[in-house]
Amino acid sequence: MAEPFSVRVTVRGYETDTQGHLNQSVYLNYAEHARWSLLQAAGISQARLVGQGVGPVALETTIRFRRELLAGDEVDVTCAFDWGDGKTFRIRQEIRKTDGTLAAEITAVGGIMNLTERKLVADPRAVLKELATDPGPFGL
Repeated sequence: MAEPFSVRVTVRGYETDTQGHLNQSVYLNYAEHARWSLLQAAGISQARLVGQGVGPVALETTIRFRRELLAGDEVDVTCAFDWGDGKTFRIRQEIRKTDGTLAAEITAVGGIMNLTERKLVADPRAVLKELATDPGPFGL
């Protein structure tokens, strides 16, 4: 099995709370950044998605906070897709310090929406595979 897609992020001081910890909402930003970076690595731009009349949607997100992150910490944010047979898919993500310490686990359920019909497409895997110049980051 291939390594999951990963992007490195440095925690910025303005992202921290009064205790000096990374603010809880920023974990979602990091996860979203990794997902959009994966799309880009696969050759899918936001303009390409919109041009094809589709877009990714988040249906559910769960975060498990494991260790604190502080300003200046460098982290790797992973992104791996679990494909099912239906209209949705799961995305597993981890945020790890560069020393390997697990800071957070994120699981999400997503889909691909037809922007005209405002409904999920029947086979999101097929849509992304067709749009991608390199479907490898999706595990396809």
